[in-house]
Amino acid sequence: QVQLVESGGGLVQAGDSLRLSCAASGLSFSRYTVGWFRQAPGRQRELVANIFSGGTTNYIDSVQGRFTISRDNARNTLYLQMNDLKPDDTAVYYCNRNAKIQFSWGRGTQVTVSS
Repeated sequence: QVQLVESGGGLVQAGDSLRLSCAASGLSFSRYTVGWFRQAPGRQRELVANIFSGGTTNYIDSVQGRFTISRDNARNTLYLQMNDLKPDDTAVYYCNRNAKIQFSWGRGTQVTVSS
C-alpha cells in the first residue's frame, strides 16, 4: 500500500525559508512524475511544482525562482525548498503523482507565512 508522509512545514515570517519533505513507501518514486500541491482555506488544491522521472522540473509562475523541487530516488523522498516565502504561500502542502490516477493523499504539512 502506498503511503505519502509530508513534513517540514511551520510558522514563519515573510522572507523566510522552509524545506518540505515527502517520504514515500510502497512504491518506487523514481518511476513517476510527482509534484507538490497546496490548498489554502477556501481554495482548490493546486499543483505548485512538478518533477518528471527524468528530472525535468516546472513551476507555477507565482513560485518560479523561489521554490525548488527535487527528489532523492535512493531515499524515495521528494523535497520542496521554499525561499522568500510570502503570505500567499500559506496553505497545506501535499505531494502526489501529477497524473489523472493519483495515490491516496497524505495528511499534508501546514505552512503559514506571517507578514
